[in-house]
Amino acid sequence: MQIIQSRRTFLTGLTAAGTVGLVGAPTQTRAESPPETTRIRTSVFRKVSDCQTPFYAAEDLLRSEGFSEIEFIEPASDAESLQMLPKGVIDFDWWFAPELVRMIDRGTPLVILSGMHTGCLELLANQDVGSVKALQGRRVGVNELNGIPHVLLKLMAANVGLDVERDIEWVVTPNSLDLLAAGKIDAFLATPPDPQIAHDRKIGQVILRTALDRPWAQYYCCMLAANVDFVRQYPVATKRVMRAVLKAVDLCVSDPQTAARRSADKGFASSYDYALRTLGAARYDVWREFDPEDTLRFYALRMHELGMIAASPQEIIAKGTNWRFLNELKRELKL
Repeated sequence: MQIIQSRRTFLTGLTAAGTVGLVGAPTQTRAESPPETTRIRTSVFRKVSDCQTPFYAAEDLLRSEGFSEIEFIEPASDAESLQMLPKGVIDFDWWFAPELVRMIDRGTPLVILSGMHTGCLELLANQDVGSVKALQGRRVGVNELNGIPHVLLKLMAANVGLDVERDIEWVVTPNSLDLLAAGKIDAFLATPPDPQIAHDRKIGQVILRTALDRPWAQYYCCMLAANVDFVRQYPVATKRVMRAVLKAVDLCVSDPQTAARRSADKGFASSYDYALRTLGAARYDVWREFDPEDTLRFYALRMHELGMIAASPQEIIAKGTNWRFLNELKRELKL
């Protein structure tokens, strides 16, 4: 904790000195070649992805790295968004680790470059359900079967010994929050801004926080991935994008108000207040300390045990990761 506090103090000093203190390129990059392309594309889920604030707050940082064409492309659905990266519609994306593991297992061409943060999810339940174990025999809302919340919930349930196929009644609904409020389901896994909305409306209770509860708090929930061809063709641009994004992650720790405001002003955040509260609840201060391989190994092993994937953790890591840029930036941006 002392290391984290020292970093926060240092970054706060940078922010107090002005954004240019954060945007300015470090000494090591002044002799670095310009990016091979000045165009960068990523996805955006407007109003429903407050945990991705660093991406949206990084625009000025990306421009300082030499990118003049920065595009945020909005998919029509989760299913479409999963195809955008491998098809080359976008160059970088930010996804839940278990979903990236599934994509690699299916042979989807992508490369994971870094972990981003942990702890943006809350498992909300009615007052009669006091633990994950107590979900046995209960109705649990998911937006789609085998979608991201469903996969994570199955991992959480299996972790406490529940039979994920028999012990839980899965209710497919686009409105889990409203159904929980009406007593029509007993629990659901909330992603921002639903946890903040639920707290304001006093809906349900939190029985698990991935920011605090083990083992989930020990691993990334979201990781940065890139198009394979982009990384291969544009290594300098790849490193520059990562530098900008990781600086934006640091900004979310040192000056969350500015990061949340940038996201809200661009129309990406659900609201300034919810984005700010999401930044306060999640952990954006771990990218230097956590080993992203540990996250992939953790999820891949449990998903393999449940029959969700065929590949071993070692195969997932070998086929779908590249830590070269992260390791370079850890040395370069060390505070």
